[in-house]
Amino acid sequence: MVTRGKKYQEAAKLVDRNVSYDPLEAVKLAKKAAHAGFDETVEVHMKMGVDPRAADQQVRGIALLPHGLGKEVRILVFAQGDAARRATEAGAEFVGSDDIVKKIEEGWVDFDIAIATPEMMGKVGKLGKVLGRKGLMPNPKSGTVVSPDDLTRAIGDARKGRVEFRLDRTSIIHVVIGKVSFDESKLHENLVALIDAIMRARPSGAKGQYIKRVSLSTTMGPGIRVDMRNLVGSAV
Repeated sequence: MVTRGKKYQEAAKLVDRNVSYDPLEAVKLAKKAAHAGFDETVEVHMKMGVDPRAADQQVRGIALLPHGLGKEVRILVFAQGDAARRATEAGAEFVGSDDIVKKIEEGWVDFDIAIATPEMMGKVGKLGKVLGRKGLMPNPKSGTVVSPDDLTRAIGDARKGRVEFRLDRTSIIHVVIGKVSFDESKLHENLVALIDAIMRARPSGAKGQYIKRVSLSTTMGPGIRVDMRNLVGSAV
């Protein structure tokens, strides 16, 4: 059994595990229960009512959080020619083709999001073992393989607080929605945007209760159950 420190135990006393809190109250409580000596991350954990083994019940997509994640996002774009020019003008930190591929093969992965044009995927594909392990591989389903005409939009979305969500093998989705230092209203609005995106990503094979449980926590804090009825009525 895990032995928790005194600070955690004191924070846990603030939370009634038998209560599902209103979303805004849950956010307030998470901020209050944060006790680490750094700006903790605020995380959402969702138990889904789908089977991760079924092909028609996979839940995956992106959410654009209106208030971002509280950190600088470094964007890499695999592109060449006019597409590379567009990516540079849109503000991508790193833009390139063969030169970037070679650099990554040598061990460089100092970026947060990778975007590619379709024509570049033949070259990017051989980086699968490196980028896949780190969740950085461009993928059409996550909106990171886009046409040159969509590069400006895709880069802008990444700047706004683009987060990817994906069902894991235990039917849970884990997503970061911000920092403890965020205003309560901003965290709440990010939470609402995330839930809305996950609702819109409901797969065709999902039956019955789509979202079973939602909890909120900070990096070092206790879990707080969220009352979904006050967030998205159709989710429960």
